[in-house]
Amino acid sequence: MTSQSLPESPLSQRSAASKFFRRLRAAAADFAARDGLIWLHLIKTTAAALTALGIAMTLELPAPPVAMVTVFVLMQPVTGMVLAKCFYRVLGTAAGAIAAVVFGAVFPQQPELYLAVLTLWTASCTALAVRFRHFRWYAFVLAGYTAVLVGIPVVTRPDALFIAAMTRAAEVTIGILVSAAFSALVFPVRAGTALMHGQRRRRQAILELCADVLAARCGDAAFQQRFAALAGGIAGFEAARTFASYEDPNLRMRSRRLTKIDAEFAALCSRLHVLEQQLERLDRVGANALTAGVWPALRRAAALIDRLRRDESPLDDAAPLAALAGLASSLAPAAPEPAAANEETASFVEAHTMREALRRLIGSLLAYLEAEAGRSRTDPAPRVRPPPTRTSAYVVALTFIRNALTVGAAGAFWLFTAWPSGEFAVIAAAIVSGLTSAAPRPEKLSMQIALGAAASVALGYLYLCYVYPAIDGFPLLCFVLAPIVAGSAFLATRPTVSGYGIGLCVFFVVLAGPDNLMRYAPDALLNNGLAAVSALFVAVLMGTMVFPLQTPWVVGRIQRDLRREVAFAWTTRLDRADAHFHGRTHDLSSQLRMLLEPGTRRYDEAWHWLLATLELGQALLDLRANLAQLVPARASGAPRWARCVEHAGRRVADLFERPDARRAALAVRAADRALARVDAQSRRTGRGARQAALLRLSGDLSLMRSALLDSDAPFHR
Repeated sequence: MTSQSLPESPLSQRSAASKFFRRLRAAAADFAARDGLIWLHLIKTTAAALTALGIAMTLELPAPPVAMVTVFVLMQPVTGMVLAKCFYRVLGTAAGAIAAVVFGAVFPQQPELYLAVLTLWTASCTALAVRFRHFRWYAFVLAGYTAVLVGIPVVTRPDALFIAAMTRAAEVTIGILVSAAFSALVFPVRAGTALMHGQRRRRQAILELCADVLAARCGDAAFQQRFAALAGGIAGFEAARTFASYEDPNLRMRSRRLTKIDAEFAALCSRLHVLEQQLERLDRVGANALTAGVWPALRRAAALIDRLRRDESPLDDAAPLAALAGLASSLAPAAPEPAAANEETASFVEAHTMREALRRLIGSLLAYLEAEAGRSRTDPAPRVRPPPTRTSAYVVALTFIRNALTVGAAGAFWLFTAWPSGEFAVIAAAIVSGLTSAAPRPEKLSMQIALGAAASVALGYLYLCYVYPAIDGFPLLCFVLAPIVAGSAFLATRPTVSGYGIGLCVFFVVLAGPDNLMRYAPDALLNNGLAAVSALFVAVLMGTMVFPLQTPWVVGRIQRDLRREVAFAWTTRLDRADAHFHGRTHDLSSQLRMLLEPGTRRYDEAWHWLLATLELGQALLDLRANLAQLVPARASGAPRWARCVEHAGRRVADLFERPDARRAALAVRAADRALARVDAQSRRTGRGARQAALLRLSGDLSLMRSALLDSDAPFHR
């Protein structure tokens, strides 16, 4: 007897269909959050580029591909980035066009002098771009090579210079307007939203790292990796806030709060590093140093921070915040008992230093969370400006020399040989010099652009000989150009291969882009392509042989600038010293990380100097703040203990100016003397606010002394 299966009930069928649609929605959401954004960017870039090409052709401008390549360069996945680049593109294009016209008026019928001054202008703009970076970099780069693009084709015809500048401005303006319209109106991806999401992820990451360090769940190698990721994001936060403000005017009104959030986050990272270093030193000293309830306080703080981390809005739950504030109060320094003070045991000193590091970490964490929620109680009355991000002067000077030699070599070859396609060599040299100026390895990016340009010559020959003659009408033109634009945009979004996409699209459009009146001349295409690719390989050689940025003396100069931030922390004005110290320190460290290869000896050395700079620079800032409360005016009549404290601070600043073992020993001796004087003064002072300030000053000196005695510190090597 055969058994027959019963039909499924309608309820089970609806349940299966519901599960299927839930899985489908989850898959669609995951695609939209990951690959969907990439596809959206490619579609928008392709559509905007072809639209700009169509408008320029309709207006019968002399070079419609310029509008197309403008869109390709401007389009970014985030709307705020596009609007910021559009703004700086306008400034850069206007400055470059004006410079080309002015130089043409000053040096008419003098191509040698005109080419020389254009070379110096391009190199100067590129050097300034490296100096000021972020999107100001883009304005300077555009000002440099726009002058070349406008002036070089008419270098022997100065009467056509003004018309060339105006038409170039018109073509670029079309690309700017189309890019801004597509980015802001067609499925916009808001930079402000991405900034807020990134801020929440950063908050969760720092809370998790704090809890793991306090609970001893994070090894030294894991801490360095996670701390480097958090510290690396500090330098880019200001840039992200800047381009987000272009799409959201309200974000400009909240800039003071966002600047304070970033400053508090940098201070929290510094406090966390200090505490982790103290724990590492205590491991070497031994468990006996953790007396007087330090371990229970660490465990309690870790549990409370874990609770905050699990909350979506940490300040909504007042209980763990109040508990953390109470724990910090219980860790406040107290006058030592006479017996303990006389014994001067390592256990007592280390436990006192550990409690002080934990108290300050908790205070910095609470200040950061309050700043994020907009409830900060310590907002300064004047607006706190973010510190300027400037590249080392040595890197700027080397960039100027290298780019002047690159563009000058291409121009000199053109003048001496009178090669008809030599102008394309000068244009290609100016473009690659500007685009690679901010790259940590300009020779590597130049090589990628050169190979992409070589591929564009081959594709251009194929299109010019076989594709363009076989199509008719603008729709078919868009159909055959779409794969080139989309494929180049896809490569350009991948950091490791971005140069291939830039070289492919930019030089394909420049060499074989469609015009209103097509000129089918494969010989001219091959000559122009050979000139451009040759100039790109010259740029590769210049980047490899002429002052490469990874040379030890360049890295050493940037490390010296990093160490000088400790002296800056001791000598600068106190009201804005904290934010400027952290901003400049993290900015210089990000420059070093870009230049050096992770895992190498020089990278490890730079990392150790960053940690030492953060630790002792923060100690000096705290020392100055507490000393200013006790001795407002540093005069010759200051107490002897205060002069000892100032002497210790100067010794630390001098150690970072010229690090060696002798100065390290002098700094330790000065810190010991100052600590003894302050402790003696606190015992003579009656209980009250002055004694509390003296005890905080003693904590500053203890942390500074502990950092100076660290055997892993780079100034002991």
